[in-house]
Amino acid sequence: MTKPTGSPNAAPDGRAGIDAALVGRLVRAQFPQWAHLPVVPVAVDGWDNRTYRLGEQMTVRLPTQAAYVPAVDKENTWLPRLAPYLPVPVPQILGRGEPGEGYPHPWSVRGWIDGETASVGQIADLPRFAESVADFLLALHKCDTTGGPVAGAHSFHRGASPAFYDEETRRCLSVLDGYVDTAHARAIWDEALEAEWAGPPVWFHGDIAEGNLLVSGGELTAVIDFGTSGVGDPACDLVMTWGMFTGRSREVFRRAVSQDEGTWARARGWLTWKALLVLAENIGGDAAKAESSRRVLVEVMSDHRRA
Repeated sequence: MTKPTGSPNAAPDGRAGIDAALVGRLVRAQFPQWAHLPVVPVAVDGWDNRTYRLGEQMTVRLPTQAAYVPAVDKENTWLPRLAPYLPVPVPQILGRGEPGEGYPHPWSVRGWIDGETASVGQIADLPRFAESVADFLLALHKCDTTGGPVAGAHSFHRGASPAFYDEETRRCLSVLDGYVDTAHARAIWDEALEAEWAGPPVWFHGDIAEGNLLVSGGELTAVIDFGTSGVGDPACDLVMTWGMFTGRSREVFRRAVSQDEGTWARARGWLTWKALLVLAENIGGDAAKAESSRRVLVEVMSDHRRA
């Protein structure tokens, strides 16, 4: 599941006024012990934060706008507590930076984690990989939730009811009438809203997607970007069922995560909302994004027919 509505739609370099020179000044001013280390943009960057390599063993991560600032202290507080209970590494927090040098937000220094972002083409045994992702999610869902951040604005309402996006979803359905099977998409969305979550709160990641899964040799080696994590309904963590997995790998993942039908209905709803939104935003624009979203929407509709 991609980043929430409202993410900056600008080129990666210099986004939100952040560049390597600024990061270097911040590090020199606040972490002089690392002032001699080079600052280099990472090859794959996200939308909510800019990430830079600091020397060989660290990264610097800076929010691009105020909406993403709550993630800084959330991750700094909770990643060290969750890490011992998870089967693969998560980012190690090494320092918290303060606003400065004209940059208005807190930021963080983290340990570098080797690996490449996951893609189907680099994973020889996709069913095995699917099981590894499921094992990670089950371990996360079992972590102690005491005092954890309850789903809400800080998680962009991941972990809460997808009903928060009802108005947006219905607007997209209206825009896309004639482009996709909106009657079927509407049925999936309505089922998601009807399947209210009544289980105990669990930790969720909130953005389990290829870009946040690191692999080496086709094996899952780390999970990153807990900015939309929190405590609540785990349905949002199942969306990659249709985005990355197919056939046997999808079957393995579904069986391994072992969720009830209501949770699957909400998961289909989460993916339907995002696919409709990206498709509506890119009709007549970015053809590749539009087609990718249409394809995922078709996948979730096909799966829904078999459910």
